[in-house]
Amino acid sequence: MLSSEVLDYVSRSVLCWLATVDETGQPNVSPKEIFTAFDSQHIVVANLASPTSARNIEVNPRVCISFVDIFVQKGFKVIGAARNIRRSDADFSKWSAPLEAMAGAKFPIRSVFVIQAVSVEPIIAPSYRFYAAETTEKSQVASAMQTYGVQRSGDV
Repeated sequence: MLSSEVLDYVSRSVLCWLATVDETGQPNVSPKEIFTAFDSQHIVVANLASPTSARNIEVNPRVCISFVDIFVQKGFKVIGAARNIRRSDADFSKWSAPLEAMAGAKFPIRSVFVIQAVSVEPIIAPSYRFYAAETTEKSQVASAMQTYGVQRSGDV
């Protein structure tokens, strides 16, 4: 389900967005900083301070998570079913291990949102479609670097 391209984008993205829905149908979209692909079926997300996401997953496991490489302006949307694995759960350490390695002691993980992918769709900036002849990943990176005022390491 999670192809090598999707896995690559997960590793390149520094932030993802997790969409959940509560029992009344009220949506919630929340940024998540510590996340990774666990395997080709699951994405794991550290619950650092997300009581609303945790509550929503308990009542409605259907979620959507998206991540984009901000420089090339491409990424993926993954729809799936989530579980909230608490520290007290027997398999917490299994799911939390890669996240704990990323977070270190600085960010205590309250629980892990384990998302089993059901479908995957690409996210692509409109420029790639509307201006296909002139839009390349290289041009998008150059534009983003100018917009964000950043340079590549070693270019200074």
